[in-house]
This record gives sequence, structure tokens and C-alpha cells, in this order.
Amino acid sequence: MATEAPTMRRTPLFDKHAALGAKIVPFAGYEMPIQYEGIVAEHRAVRGHAGLFDLSHMGEFFFKGRGAGATLDRLVSSDIAGLALGQARYGLLTNERGTIVDDVIVYRISDGEYMVVVNAANIAKDHAHVLAHLNEDVVFDDRSYATALVAIQGPRAADILASQTDADVRSLPSFGVTHGRVAGARATLARTGYTGEDGFEVFVANADAARVWDGLLAAGAQQGIKPIGLGARDTLRLEARFSLYGNDIDETTDPIEAGLGWTCKLDKEFTGR
Repeated sequence: MATEAPTMRRTPLFDKHAALGAKIVPFAGYEMPIQYEGIVAEHRAVRGHAGLFDLSHMGEFFFKGRGAGATLDRLVSSDIAGLALGQARYGLLTNERGTIVDDVIVYRISDGEYMVVVNAANIAKDHAHVLAHLNEDVVFDDRSYATALVAIQGPRAADILASQTDADVRSLPSFGVTHGRVAGARATLARTGYTGEDGFEVFVANADAARVWDGLLAAGAQQGIKPIGLGARDTLRLEARFSLYGNDIDETTDPIEAGLGWTCKLDKEFTGR
């Protein structure tokens, strides 16, 4: 007896990718663009000019309340208690065995609120892991399926983004986070990425994703910007020696053997220490 194939999700930008002639493949439960012009050309565009990525398949968890910072400091291996307002930090969710549940970035977006970006394939697992360790003084809100993420990366990224936002992105430090409007849409902007280049990640509501995508592509047209698929994203992160969950790290891997011991603040208590 035949069984139905699982339904694949689409990001708010799926129609944009199809119109650009992208090759679409299944990835982490989504129909995602693996390439447009070609992996090599897209890789070179990011290294030499700028590239635009749809990362709306990633998950976004929000933590708010008096105990939000302390809870995340216990959940994540790195120093979350030391995060200043407007600062982000890479770290690991680890389980009681000390192996890696996921690698994440934690953003302190306001005085009592944090955003955590998790890998697309781990949204459900991470959600359950968080709930199992949550205190009553924290409000947890999983907005993964309501939030779009557009990344602009490359040496010309700051100039292109600056032309489309009222935020002072040129002065934003690495792993800094701020708020503003991009192409007229309310956004959270962070100087973070997964390519080894300078760049930014722009978080907006799903309904605003298309205008941000179109605005940045148009603004960067004379500066060599290209849409970038998952294929070049992978080659770029390999050059930068960034780990990919499910490939380089997983729940059979501990931070030390993964070369990620530097993310572990061992003079504090956290799950899996």
C-alpha cells in the first residue's frame, strides 16, 4: 500500500526563487533553492561582491521575563549572562550526556527579551528540549513559522543594506543586533552570518519578506549582488570552517571532539557541563 509523501513547507519567498529559475530541492522539511546561476558563480559573488540568502526555514525562539537571561545561561554553553543589550553570541544546546542538541545564536534584543536562532531540522526537538528546562518566570514563544530571515553577506553587504534601512548598520559591531526598518518593514538586524564574510541577517514578519528581498536585490544590482542557494552556502561555510548540524555535529558529538570547546564556559553551570 502506497503512503503519501510528507508535505513540504515553503518559505514566504518560494515564488521569488521559482521566478528566478532556482533549482528547488527538499531540505529540512522545506522546498529550498540549492542554486540559481550555479554554485561556483554564487560562491564567488559572496566573496567578491554580495549575496542574498533566504534562511526563513531557520527557527526563532523568543524568551521574555525576569528569568530569561538566567534560563538561557543554563541552557546554552557560552556566556549568556554576560551578553550586553544589543549583543549576540554563538553557543551550544547540550543534553545531560554533554552531547550537542543544536548549535545556536542567542541575541539579546531588549532589556528583558532574547531571541535564539536554531537549525531548521531541529525546531521541534529544540522546542521540546527548551520546554523540559523552562522555569516559571520565563515566557517562551516559538515564532519559527511566523518569522522570515533574509541574509545579505559579502564585502558590499553593509553599503547595500545601509541604502535600504534607517538603522546605522555600518557602525554595528560584529555580533551586534539592533532594530530598524528595511525596505519599509520593521526588522531586527544583526551583524551575523554563516559565510566567513562580513554581513547581516534581517528578521522580519513573513508578510514583509518579499519586499525586503526585492528591495535588497534592486539596491545591490549595480554592486554585483546575486541570490544565493544552499549549495554555495555550504561551500562558503566549509571555507570558513563552520560546523553544520547533522553533518559535522549531532547528539553523538561532544563540544570538545567537535572543536567547539571554546564555546563552553566551564566556570558556570549549564546542562551537560
